[in-house]
Amino acid sequence: MKKSLLYVLCAFTVLTARAEDVLPTDSVAADTTSVESLELVPMQAADSLDTEDSTMLIMPIEPYYKQWNDSDLTDIEMRALDWSLRWLDTTDCMAVHDTTTLPDSIYKARLQAMPCVIELPYNERVRAFIVRYVKRNPKQVARMMRMSEYYFPIFEESLARYGLPYELKYVPIIESALNPMARSHAGAAGLWQFMPGTAKLYGLEVNSLVDERMDPMKATDAACRFMSSMYAIYNDWNLVIAAYNCGSGNVNKAIRRAGGKRDFWSIYPYLPAETRNYVPIFIAANYAMNYGADHGICKAPIEKTMLTDTICTTQRMHLQQVSSNLDIPMEELRRLNPQYSRDILPGGTPYTLCLPAEKVGLYIDMQDSILTYKADSLINNRRAEIDLAKVTGLNGGYRVNGVTYYTIKNGDTLGGIAKKFHCTVKQLKQWNGLKNDNIRAGKKLKICK
Repeated sequence: MKKSLLYVLCAFTVLTARAEDVLPTDSVAADTTSVESLELVPMQAADSLDTEDSTMLIMPIEPYYKQWNDSDLTDIEMRALDWSLRWLDTTDCMAVHDTTTLPDSIYKARLQAMPCVIELPYNERVRAFIVRYVKRNPKQVARMMRMSEYYFPIFEESLARYGLPYELKYVPIIESALNPMARSHAGAAGLWQFMPGTAKLYGLEVNSLVDERMDPMKATDAACRFMSSMYAIYNDWNLVIAAYNCGSGNVNKAIRRAGGKRDFWSIYPYLPAETRNYVPIFIAANYAMNYGADHGICKAPIEKTMLTDTICTTQRMHLQQVSSNLDIPMEELRRLNPQYSRDILPGGTPYTLCLPAEKVGLYIDMQDSILTYKADSLINNRRAEIDLAKVTGLNGGYRVNGVTYYTIKNGDTLGGIAKKFHCTVKQLKQWNGLKNDNIRAGKKLKICK
């Protein structure tokens, strides 16, 4: 058993990929007072990037700052979203200050005061996104401030292990709004919004049953390795962040078009439109998460907390088996184990099962009962082997799954058929429910031997 006690805020997993209040793709402004015309365009697909650069091309990770209207959500998705967010009460978490009246000097001074390795310069584009966060999306910031209490320690542990700046923990703010179940239309998923190909390149398992892009710890480790590889190429954290969004190929092209300059703000005009916005959004996210309280934004209160522990198992099991035996709601198990997309731990190799800490002892005591509970219908319902239908020989029968079938022909008798298949007439009658010796051409007989 892998011991890992975690303080879980149960609202963190939004069961739909379409959070209604993440940063929008509609128009926002680039000036200091309006955010109505600044366009956030979708990134291009990874396979469309220019591969002519001699520098290693790393597949981009899809950004997730899209605005979804209620009309985009199905009724089931809306109910799932409402259910997931009900643990966080944001009623009183509203910005009370008019952020547009703050002078630029305050924003600049606050960014300069942050203990960061990555440069966080201030300009009109950065201001536009700061306003977007703290004035137009205070409830979103309130939720993320609370959710960060769980996710940021996970991010910081991996960042420290790879020697990366802690402020990179704000990348998932703009990628997924700290929703580990987030999925983009392009197919990116998880807190760090990995595309399937990039995920597999960095060792994450993605298949019909398991999607480790949804696993906060494994996805964070993969993201850290991705950013480490990018820093080895560019030696500039803002370029690393840009490459995370659009891929190294587009960054390399922008560097060439800027005459070889290797500074984000120098190559800014030559980057894809959405990447030009990405670094300013990153800076604004740093600001909002650190100074939200100065804009009257409080952490969203939470109604339910729990301690969790992690079990490591090689047994194939269904979350329903755990839910029914340990009296844990399926919704709760899914929140704690978002990487199992069909509620099944495949088994065979070690997989982790996250449980409320108070249920771990009961799981250990009841493991055999859990594994056998409705096993035939939940996990043993796949045929391991099938006998193909085949002609058994000159007798004219064919065999399927251990049973031979023979089609009665004109002139056949039960005695003759019994002799052909080396059985008795009595057996033929028993196998086929016959009360007498009368048979008819065209009917099938079963020979169960």
